[in-house]
This record gives sequence, C-alpha cells and structure tokens, in this order.
Amino acid sequence: MSQRTIRFATPEDAETLAELAERTFRDAFAADNNPEDLEDYVGKTYGPLQQRRELEDPKQLALLVERDGAAIAFAQLRLEPEQIEISRFYVERTHHGGGIAHELMQRVIEIARERGAKTLWLGVWEHNPRAIRFYEKCGFVDVGSHPFLIGTDLQTDRRMSMTL
Repeated sequence: MSQRTIRFATPEDAETLAELAERTFRDAFAADNNPEDLEDYVGKTYGPLQQRRELEDPKQLALLVERDGAAIAFAQLRLEPEQIEISRFYVERTHHGGGIAHELMQRVIEIARERGAKTLWLGVWEHNPRAIRFYEKCGFVDVGSHPFLIGTDLQTDRRMSMTL
C-alpha cells in the first residue's frame, strides 16, 4: 500500500518544487496559451533559484504532498497578518480525483487558522471551470477579478475568498 504525506517544503526542496511546479503548470495551461508567453512565464516563475528564494522568504511557505517519496502535489502560500493567499495549488494530473487536492486544501485551511488569518484567498483563471468548482466546494466564493500576466498575454483571474 502506498503512503501519502503532506509536509512543509524547505530550501533543499527547491529543485523538486521547481520541477513539479513547472510540470503541473504546463499540464494545466500549455494547450490554452501561446508557447512563447508560456515559456516566458515559466522561465521567470519556476526555476530552482526562484523557488529557493521563495522557500527562504519568511512571508511564504510551501507544502509538498508526496506519495512513496515522490512529490505529486503542492501548495504555496503568501502570509500576511490577517490574510493568507494561496499563490499556487497544483496536483499532478495523474493523481486528479484521488482526494489529494481536498486533503491538501484542508491542511492549508488548518495552517491559515493556526496562524490567526481571518481570510484565505486565491486567484483562479476564469477559463478553468474545474478548478473554480473545486474551490467553491471547499467553501470559497467569487469576490471579483484581477489581472494575471502570462508573458505578454493579460488574462483575468477570478478572486475567490474564504472567511475563516
């Protein structure tokens, strides 16, 4: 029987997180974005050095989900005194539907409450109905929109929020 764990990522996980983050982002969005814009965004966002910087930042934290020692999902959080942003939340496509996303979200909510946050929020691409439905099932509500730039393509994310 395989074993699944959720743990805090450390700077030593930067390469693992960078690889997982890039792979899951590409899986989710490559088909719907211009390849040059995607390359630009991925190059600036998911390299090991950038991930190490984020993991070393005391205002951010990351959770890794591992199955039998292999990273299969992650969440990255930006910490503010009264609110926490879920800046990234991805599960490998081959593990969709197995309850991993729900388990990871429950852990994120628990951490937000432990840190005294009053609000948990995230941005989700307006053309990602599956993710929007998942977040709604978790208790998030749509509270507006904000711009999200991938390369030169200005897109719209729905801003979803949960009161804790």
